[in-house]
Amino acid sequence: MVFLNVPNLITMSRIILIPLIIGLFYLPDEWLSFDAKNELATAVFILAAITDWLDGYLARRLNQMSAFGAFLDPVADKLIVAVALVLLVSKDTRALIVLTAAVIIGREITISALREWMAEIGARRKVAVSLLGKYKTVLQIVGLSMMLYRIDLLGLPIYRLGVGLTEVAAAATLVSMVAYLRAAWPELRR
Repeated sequence: MVFLNVPNLITMSRIILIPLIIGLFYLPDEWLSFDAKNELATAVFILAAITDWLDGYLARRLNQMSAFGAFLDPVADKLIVAVALVLLVSKDTRALIVLTAAVIIGREITISALREWMAEIGARRKVAVSLLGKYKTVLQIVGLSMMLYRIDLLGLPIYRLGVGLTEVAAAATLVSMVAYLRAAWPELRR
């Protein structure tokens, strides 16, 4: 079973961590303090984010790249980000937060569909992950981690800083989406 290699198991662990993040986020205050819940949920989210780097690194290092891993990795990435955004919107329903979440999730769906279609016509490389896409991912993970943490630290308004970073990530998301659509435009016009 070639799909059960170390990198793919690490990727699967990222998906398995999602229910734990949700459970910690909604754990009753009687069971665990607000601060402790936030710290634990954030720690698990950050652990999941680290697995995103680790699985790719190990796949290359151990020469264990697979079609299953190439499929599963972006699915795991999008699931963890979408779940974090939905959790945050459930606690902060301000229009700006909801719009930011909608932009990020909507872009991920659009680009996933675009990549699938481009692969079907043999032009997948035209919409390969760009450097801007990688920066966007880092901004999202850092911003969402800070928003999940929600506790001021050393006098810094961590939640507000996280919101700002996530908004910058949403803007980068739109810019990268336009770049991908431009690259695919000749194929889309046919």
